[in-house]
Amino acid sequence: MAEDKEQQEKKVIVDEDWKKEAQKEKEVLAAQEKDEKGQDQAEQQRAPLPRGNFAALISMLVTQTLFSLGAIKVEGQEDKEPDLELARYNIDMLQTIEEKTKGNLTAEEETVLTNTLNEVRMAYVKMAEQKQT
Repeated sequence: MAEDKEQQEKKVIVDEDWKKEAQKEKEVLAAQEKDEKGQDQAEQQRAPLPRGNFAALISMLVTQTLFSLGAIKVEGQEDKEPDLELARYNIDMLQTIEEKTKGNLTAEEETVLTNTLNEVRMAYVKMAEQKQT
């Protein structure tokens, strides 16, 4: 009978030890998860965006045009067929900006817009010719 009592006490001790270990593991995992969430949030934060200006607007439309022409590729993505229709749309948007801002731009802004528009038009023509052959 004394042996039975000792065995029951040992079982209780083992169960308590197991619970303590499980609780410690749970706390460690919770701490690790909290650290990972903190790292994810830090990675997701970005530097503040610069103030919007005319050059940034032109740059954005040019980037979209070059991307649709296939001149800019995203690393890790497979090559896509050039989308001439989308490129033409973006070029038309740049042309609209040129027409609507005529006389309201600084000399530098006008030069940037004119030169950029000419360059993307030439890139479009080259890509259209390549696609036909």
